[in-house]
Amino acid sequence: MLADDIKEAIQAAYSQLLQSQDLKPRGGQKQMIATIANSLAQEAEAGEGPICVVEAGTGTGKTLAYLLAAIPVAQARGLKLIVATATVALQEQVVLKDIPELLQGSDLDFSYTLAKGRGRYVCLAQLDNRLRPNDSLQAMLELYGEDLQEQGESATLLYQQMLDALGEGSWQGDRDDWPSPISDVEWRPLTVDNSQCLGSRCSFFRQCCFFKGRESLEKADVIVTNQDLVLSDLALGGGVILPNPSDSLYVFDEAHHLAIKSNNHFSNFARVRSTLNWLDRVQDFIGRLDKEDIVGTEHSQQLKPLRKQCQEGLEELWALLQQIVNEQPELDSYGTQSQFPFELGRVPEPVQTVTSNLALAFQQLCNLLQMAADDLAGLAEEAPDAELKDKAEQWFPLAGSLKNRGEATLALLLSFAKEDAESEPPTARWLTISDQEGDSDIGLSVSPVLAASNLQETLWSECAGAVMTSATLSALGKFDVLAMRAGLPERTSYLSIPSPFNFTEAAGLYIPRLNCDPTDPESHTAAIVKALPQLLPSPVAALMLFSSRRQMQDVLAELPEKLAEMVLCQDDYQKAQLLKYHRQRIDDGKDSLIFGLASFAEGVDLPGKYCTHVLIAKIPFAVPNDPVAMTLAEWVEQQGKNPFTALSVPDAAFRLVQSSGRLLRSETDSGRITLFDERIVQKFYGKQILDSLPPYRREVFTEEY
Repeated sequence: MLADDIKEAIQAAYSQLLQSQDLKPRGGQKQMIATIANSLAQEAEAGEGPICVVEAGTGTGKTLAYLLAAIPVAQARGLKLIVATATVALQEQVVLKDIPELLQGSDLDFSYTLAKGRGRYVCLAQLDNRLRPNDSLQAMLELYGEDLQEQGESATLLYQQMLDALGEGSWQGDRDDWPSPISDVEWRPLTVDNSQCLGSRCSFFRQCCFFKGRESLEKADVIVTNQDLVLSDLALGGGVILPNPSDSLYVFDEAHHLAIKSNNHFSNFARVRSTLNWLDRVQDFIGRLDKEDIVGTEHSQQLKPLRKQCQEGLEELWALLQQIVNEQPELDSYGTQSQFPFELGRVPEPVQTVTSNLALAFQQLCNLLQMAADDLAGLAEEAPDAELKDKAEQWFPLAGSLKNRGEATLALLLSFAKEDAESEPPTARWLTISDQEGDSDIGLSVSPVLAASNLQETLWSECAGAVMTSATLSALGKFDVLAMRAGLPERTSYLSIPSPFNFTEAAGLYIPRLNCDPTDPESHTAAIVKALPQLLPSPVAALMLFSSRRQMQDVLAELPEKLAEMVLCQDDYQKAQLLKYHRQRIDDGKDSLIFGLASFAEGVDLPGKYCTHVLIAKIPFAVPNDPVAMTLAEWVEQQGKNPFTALSVPDAAFRLVQSSGRLLRSETDSGRITLFDERIVQKFYGKQILDSLPPYRREVFTEEY
């Protein structure tokens, strides 16, 4: 039950904010505030904090709604509020716009900070190494191979400028705050991950940019971060990077990304031949430590039989996998790669046996690398002389990097070696065969098909409470797919708030008659090419979304020259750069048409004159050859359900709502949506999808091409 004093504080803050910004109250926004506040104020039941799902249509004002609702509740309960977005753009909006407006326009009093991972901060030890070349650094460059490159004069100059800026206090080591863009090639040598960091044993610990940033987390009431950092923290056990989940309320904005990101965090991949090469690097590394008298010779002696055991196991695995590949009549190919998914993730018994034995050897190898890392960490703290301490600090990150890869490979081998429980969703397991200029390799991949168990174990059962919100979370009017994929507890509450936009007046949904089926790509592409010149009279400010890169390229190649000249294609520019060019063209009175894939179906904000027409090539069904989706579909079918109706149709409906949502970004926007797919009105599932869309004005087959 929400206490009266919290309710009054929220109501007062909302009234003050509306008055300060000369805004009118929105019914949907008020409903969202009340729902979130009441939910988060509840006590945990059976060890689980309250979970609230709010789908808030475009124009609801959801960011200010969840901040207004969650901050007073978190403060009253003595908890941290962690706001996790999926994109940098929204993260910046929350920190640079929404929170400052809330503080300025109301009596709410709270502190906030932005949390970033280690990879966004310069490591002072690594920066020092790059500016102080020596024999140890050269040896590390040889061992890292392609991971590190010899730095040129421009990189050395940049690193010196960074050091000067740190000394002057004009820069705090954050990549995003450097006055000019830094390339990945220049930045990568300056960072470390969790396994490569010496922590308090490092000579630069007191000045460490990352740990200084961490100090602000302890003092802040509100922490704005990204979902990947939250998941990284949960994978480490929680409370390692961010505050402990039991002391935190979470708001996941753009929450439809959470399950997919979670699967990515708990997936693994390794190539067999590449891993054999990695064993050589491990031997070179241990040998170098021995040669330079950094650690004792016992590691070298232990490594010899272990390396041989791992090598023989990998070669046996290679032979087995080649046999499996050769027995397949046909493989799903793309570019220079092809893949073979194991049905329901079930690996043949001979492969299970080999990976099980190999995992035992890799466990010992990882233990050896851990001992080497511990020895180096000990020397970094208590070396008898400065030179040995310096060497230990330089070599420790490489020990951590090798150990990290070894542990990831071990996790993959253990997954391939085990049987999935019959009562649980399977794990997807598949092979990737690559052949580039005669250099062939076979990769092993493993991924959960659902994030449910991982999120339930690390998040829902541990946190003090959570909110999932986005403009699109349901599919076909239900939250079933979201609940299944994210493993939401039964006591989760759900709310869908419609957008305040007048869709019927503002936009028309047009389905032209093409007299072709989108499953016939050649005729469908020809029909689109024929229709586009007539559908895009000047002035053009349009976005066209494709489900297939091949079709996007084919349409572009066949367009008349005049129309092709106005196209800005996703393949040719970075997303931010492309959108900038598009806006410039429109501002200059020129025609502009964006060609994009799935990544342009969300997070693209082109209000008003910048987008008056959204064109969608076809109903956006998921790619049929994704091993994770294939394994999930097989499991759903095993449960007696139809995977097409249970998964494919809801997913397609969800994606189509997102795609069409690129048109209306404010209450004054208007325009047209064209869908080149007659199945939306001819097939039973198409009508389901059509009915799940906002109530656009519909015009079916009024145009024929």
